[in-house]
This record gives sequence, structure tokens and C-alpha cells, in this order.
Amino acid sequence: MSREVLLLVDALSREKNVSKEIVFQALESALASATKKRIHDDSDVRVTIDRETGEHEAVRRWVVLPDAEVTNDESEMGIIDAREQFPDIQVGEYVEEALEPIDFGRIGAQAAKQVILQRIRDAEREQILNDFLERGEHLVTGNIKRMERGNAIVEVGRLEAVLPKDQMVPKENLRVGDRTRAFLKEISRGARGPQLILSRTAPEFVIKLFELEVPEMEDGLLEIKACARDPGMRSKIAVKANDARIDPIGTCVGLRGSRVTAVRNELGGENIDIVLWSADPAEFVIKALAPAEVSSIVVDEEAHAMDVVVDESNLAIAIGRGGQNVKLASELTGWQINLMTVEESAQKSEAERGRLRNAFTEKLDVDSEVADILIDEGFTSLEEIAYVPLSEMLEIEAFDEETVNELRTRARNVLLTEAIVSEEQLEQVAEDLLALEGMDKPLAAKLARAGVKTRDDLADLAVDELTEIAGITDESAKALITKARAHWFE
Repeated sequence: MSREVLLLVDALSREKNVSKEIVFQALESALASATKKRIHDDSDVRVTIDRETGEHEAVRRWVVLPDAEVTNDESEMGIIDAREQFPDIQVGEYVEEALEPIDFGRIGAQAAKQVILQRIRDAEREQILNDFLERGEHLVTGNIKRMERGNAIVEVGRLEAVLPKDQMVPKENLRVGDRTRAFLKEISRGARGPQLILSRTAPEFVIKLFELEVPEMEDGLLEIKACARDPGMRSKIAVKANDARIDPIGTCVGLRGSRVTAVRNELGGENIDIVLWSADPAEFVIKALAPAEVSSIVVDEEAHAMDVVVDESNLAIAIGRGGQNVKLASELTGWQINLMTVEESAQKSEAERGRLRNAFTEKLDVDSEVADILIDEGFTSLEEIAYVPLSEMLEIEAFDEETVNELRTRARNVLLTEAIVSEEQLEQVAEDLLALEGMDKPLAAKLARAGVKTRDDLADLAVDELTEIAGITDESAKALITKARAHWFE
């Protein structure tokens, strides 16, 4: 019998192209399953086959638990009963009992065979998958084998992959038998084994298609730094040359547009804007908004946003159909882009100037003329007036040294007073509000001044109320209120 086991393992290993160890494990599982059926389905049985001789032995086990936690007498044993047999045994250890070796020829042969074949099929699929992954293929090509609830099942070599409906390009009509190409988005490991999940809408798909068409990318002379997509409509890619002799845009377009056309055809005619990447965020945003021409740009590092000014004739181009151009430019660059006309920019600038003028005249107790001088010199906060190097402020022709020192002293006194007031207000703020994700002490102090001192107080606010109190964007206000209300629905 032992020799028969070794011969069976050898034959199955060769036939299915899997290691002998996989077959041994499958046999052990089949024998354990058959043994459990003779004892009890809830029992814990382990079968071990000697890899050299083919001899096998079976052991039944009970895990030792505190008596109150025992729920299944077939595979669990209370600590009191266990110590009657083994005085030194501890919780978490096992009580084992050797079983008579079962006759392999007399167990349900068909059931054992099914277990063995299933385990081997799983191992075979895993082996094929590992071989596939080792090749590092992210761009896969295959034939559509069948359609299931709108999802396409694609045959990729000896593997089956799924192209979900929401990962297909809109208006794309894929049918059984069609040959299709897609990006390997992820590997899902479920009860049915590992499964490849494909995507034709992922930005990475566009990048991989260009890598296929542009050999300079494989050589490292050129790279795509970012990609943003509105699948089926338009894509923007940012390219960078690592060799000064290369024109990155021309290289991606190809002779008479051959390279970019090949990518477009694969994407069903999707328009592709090729943008020159820049390390300067403002310059990158200007290029990403092409074909619109930008008049001026103001960068707000703290909010990670840019106010982009275009003239009336360029506004519609900058926005694009349905806001597509500005949305893709924002995704490509990673910056929030606020488009405005020259007139809107002037209004915003004047409103900001008025806010600063009021703040400086009120808090520093100066007239509007002094406040305007500070604004014209680029000062935007009391902190800058208080702590900018003295030499820089002395360069302001309109101020003498005495005036500069007085302004700095007043600014520091105001900041100190505000800090003390903030600390006192923070003492009134509830812990649940301070602990809220996205909340910080300065913001909590602003809320406290407006009477918002608990998480529920914040949750009761409308978005426009919070933006007015805290001076934050609508998006930030919406996110904070949503988090504040989350416990209502738990």
C-alpha cells in the first residue's frame, strides 16, 4: 500500500506539473476528510504521510480551552478534563490520540479523488498565476470567453480574468470571441481561488499602451510622470525626457502621429493631450490647462490650490465641455484649480485687500494708509509683521526704525493675547470635538468663539455656516460635518 501511495504521488505530480509536496498535502487532506466521516464531522483529524516510505498515520486532536469556552466536545476539551490526563498541559495546547491507520483502498475512493484533484487544480492554478506574475505583465491580451452579468470573462493564456462592467470604456461594445487588451488592476483571492481583475478605464492602461508604442520609455530616455482620464472621452498624460536630446511630446506623437494614433485606436478614439511635465507646480498647471492660455496664476501652498486667471475668450476652453479640461488638469497635477476671469480675480483681490486692511487697522490700531503700505509690501498676516527679519522691514521707505519697531511690538502683543484667549477657549471644547479627524487647535478655538464646543454642535451646522465661522473651503467643511455626524448612524 505504501508503495502505491508513492507511485500515485509521482504520477499525479508529473501529470499535473505540480510539486510532489502539493500532492502529498492533497492526499493527507483527503485521508483526514475520510477519517472524520467515520468519527464525526466536527472532529479535528490530522493525517501525516511519510515522504520517503509512503506510510501514513492519523491523529485526532482536541484543543485545550477554559471550561467555560468549550462549545464543541468533538474538537475541544476543558482544561480540567485535560489535566486529568496530562497534569502539566496548558490552555492552547492539544490533547492527541493516535487512530488506527485506515485502509486507503476502502475509504470512499471517489470522495478522496475529488479532494485530491481539487487541491491539485488549486495548486496548478496558483503555479500558473505565479509564472504569469514573474513575467511582470501588467498589460494583458486575451479573448472574451463569455459574458456574466455584464462582466467579460477573458481567457489570458491558461488563466481566466474578469473585466468588470465598470472597468470597460463607456459605449464600448465587447462581445464573446472579441480579442481585447486591458491593464491588470489587481488579483482577487477568493474562495474560488486567485482571480485576475482587469481594467480598460484605469489611467495606468494609457501609460502601459504608450510604453508599448514608445521604445524610448523602455530604454529609460522618456517617462510618463502622471496620467488623468475621462474614459472614452479624453486623457491627459505628463511626459518628461531624461535625455536632453529628446523631444518628449514629439516622441510620444510619433511620425505623422502614428504612435498616439495607435493608442487612441486601442481606446476607441479617446482624445489624448500630451503635456510637458514640470517640477514647478505653477508651470505644470499652466501646461496641463492647454489649449487654454493663462493670464496669471496665484499659488496657495497651504490649501494646495491655485487661482488661475484667464481672459473671457479662454474661459470656456479652460473649463472644457462639462468641466472636463479643468478636472483632468487638476487630477494630472494633483492641485485644486480655481478658474476665474480677470474681472473675478480683481474682485477677489480687492476683497482680500479689504479684509487685510480691516484686520491691520483694527488689530494694529493704525490708519488705512499704513495698512495699505504693509499690504503693498506683501504682508498678509500679523505673524509676518511680528517675526519677519527686522532688516526686511527697515527696507520699507515709508517707515522709519521707530515705526517699524512699534508695528512689530503691537503685532506680537496681539498674537500673544489671541494665543491666551485661544487656550482659554480650548478649555471649554469637548474632547470628542478635539479628537475628530481633521480638527486642530486653531480651528477648534475659532469654533469655540462661535459657541461650537462639542461634536454634536458641529454636526448641527450647515456647510455655509461652518465656512463662514472657520474660513475653510466648502469641501473641507462638508468633510468635517460628515465626520461629526458619523456616530449618529453607527
